[in-house]
Amino acid sequence: MPSEGFVREARASDAPGLARIQVSSWRSSLSGLVPSPVLKELGSSAAEEQFAEQWREAITNPPTSKHKVHVAVDRSASDPSEPVGFAAAGPATDEDKWPGTDGQLYELHVLPESSHSGHEERLLNAVADTLGEDGFRTACTWTVAGDTPRVEFLTEAGWATDGVSSNLDMGVKVQVVRLHTRISEPAQAG
Repeated sequence: MPSEGFVREARASDAPGLARIQVSSWRSSLSGLVPSPVLKELGSSAAEEQFAEQWREAITNPPTSKHKVHVAVDRSASDPSEPVGFAAAGPATDEDKWPGTDGQLYELHVLPESSHSGHEERLLNAVADTLGEDGFRTACTWTVAGDTPRVEFLTEAGWATDGVSSNLDMGVKVQVVRLHTRISEPAQAG
């Protein structure tokens, strides 16, 4: 799905919107998968303010030039510049990955009411394009194992589990799985 005109680089002014999108996405996708008190805490106004500040920092002062935040916009909305989703990506952070050629999708969130409008696909395509342009050959991401819609979305987009899993301690153990995909082929020696 083409992303041109629907996906742009994030701006510092987008940070509060990204925090709202993230919280809304978590409430929708993680309900029943993580304890309700955890979701309530993650959705508090104090947490949302903290997330907004973290996104502002990620946008204005990324750790490297290869750390990117993309936003999806709805061109038919009353404010077509207002984000309806976002994705953050950059070098892989896992110890068994090499950040020179392995990229990572850190976050991908779309407002639940906009989730069937193609924004996830556009964001994922924009991330793949950017990672490829930045020289990454593969990409990985982590997701809650029980988030079946997310796992299915990624699988349909060509990602696959790579056998690595872990647990998040959220008052109870929540299993997460890692998925990966190839972004570009290695350069051939001539």
